Amino acid sequence: MNVSNAAAANDPGPAAGTATPAPKTKRRSSLRTLLANRTLLLMCLPAIAFFLIFSYLPMPGLYLAFIQYNYTAGIFKSPFVWWDNFRFLVMTGDLWRLTFNTIAYNVMFILLGNALQISVAIFLNELRSKWFKKVSQSLMFLPYFISFVLIGLIAYNILSYDYGLLNGFLKMIGADPVKTYSNPHLWPFIIVVTYLWQSTGYGSIVYFAAVMGLDSEIVEAAEIDGANALQRIRYIVLPWLKPTFIILLLFSLGGVLRGNFGLFYNLVGANNSSLYATTDIIETYVFRSLMTNFNFSMGSAVSLYQSVFGFFVVLSANWLVKRVSPDNSLF
Repeated sequence: MNVSNAAAANDPGPAAGTATPAPKTKRRSSLRTLLANRTLLLMCLPAIAFFLIFSYLPMPGLYLAFIQYNYTAGIFKSPFVWWDNFRFLVMTGDLWRLTFNTIAYNVMFILLGNALQISVAIFLNELRSKWFKKVSQSLMFLPYFISFVLIGLIAYNILSYDYGLLNGFLKMIGADPVKTYSNPHLWPFIIVVTYLWQSTGYGSIVYFAAVMGLDSEIVEAAEIDGANALQRIRYIVLPWLKPTFIILLLFSLGGVLRGNFGLFYNLVGANNSSLYATTDIIETYVFRSLMTNFNFSMGSAVSLYQSVFGFFVVLSANWLVKRVSPDNSLF
């Protein structure tokens, strides 16, 4: 017996019951999975490209938050100032007011907005006239496509002290005119109502699509058992919409510290100091600061502050949802 035969005879070989790794088989299986789902992957490419270009590639720009940007020196030769750019809100004492206003408005937008969107979706689903349903959808979607500039112009023509429609009507009936643009207590109501008027119709599309995906046999069985419309909505439609509501809520919470600058700027403006107490949010404050000092490092610091805050809010909300309803959490 030669050496090779002896080595072969002494080789115990693979242990019984163990499988040898098959990397080629795994690669082929992964490749087959990709090919089988190529249509879905192609559909995801625009979203992947969007987040790659607008969310991940700009991340090195966060370095601006820790430097005092100098136009002549450039980004990497500007002096590194550590946390100085984050002190502008704390030192002026405006941090808590701006944060509270921004969060309070966004919470109102999220809660009232989702409640109205669900109501509109259910209302449209209960309509039996197809013609009336289409007309209603078109009329409710229309405000979403009106620009904030035009919305601000419409609001000014209604609320202006001297020439507004509201004060004109009050003067006509003998009442005192209202100084809307100098009364900060009126604006939370005005801003929330304006936002809901513009966004409710368009935001109801997702909920309406979810309602349309409900199995009609379940609804028909409930009708046969004697359930009226309110009972069907309470015990069938609303539980069906619960996962959609939770997912949209978690997505919305990520931007709870990001104000709707277009809405606030065109409705109120950024320089009306008499309304700062209830209408000034982080975006309008940063806009005033940048227009005065042209400090892009400060704007980057605020953006980082908002992103980190939103990140922890999403994690906390998802943890809470996972404790209560694990099937509806994002991860």
